[in-house]
Amino acid sequence: MILTLLNLFWSFVKIGFTSFGGLSMIPLISNEVVSHGWMNLSEVSDIVAIAEMTPGPLGLNCATFAGIHAADIPGAVTANLGVLMPTFTVTALVAVFFRKFQKSHRMEQLLTGVRPVCIGLLAGVIASFCQTNYVINSAVSLPAIAIGAVDLALLFKWKLSVPKVILLSAAMGLVLFH
Repeated sequence: MILTLLNLFWSFVKIGFTSFGGLSMIPLISNEVVSHGWMNLSEVSDIVAIAEMTPGPLGLNCATFAGIHAADIPGAVTANLGVLMPTFTVTALVAVFFRKFQKSHRMEQLLTGVRPVCIGLLAGVIASFCQTNYVINSAVSLPAIAIGAVDLALLFKWKLSVPKVILLSAAMGLVLFH
């Protein structure tokens, strides 16, 4: 149990230090929890969906669910401490050096280089999640694709809010998949 808690803490410290929050954390979370055997890709897809539906930051919500899955409540606390540690550390350092970073051309260049990496990581996760969400029993699921297409239309054409789209998607899933 202690080794699992240490691994959870270290994994989520790495996630916190190497991602920039939000969706960019998903590939790292997926890699860590799957490589340690705490969850499979389908379960990771589920926790991301649940984490998006629940209030709070995605990284914290995913850390909570992954930690509970791996080691119950102590795992959730440990994973949350791990994912928060980098944020606290970096925020404290940035606060100390804020004036210097505020107008730094190098920092702007650094961030310009990091942004495309985040997009590439997200594209990789989207590809792997498509396999778990749109392929069921080794066959492409047309109802799942239909739900995804309707969701895109609701979000981009009709500008429906994300919580409403999630609720409608859940209802469509219940109807189409019994």
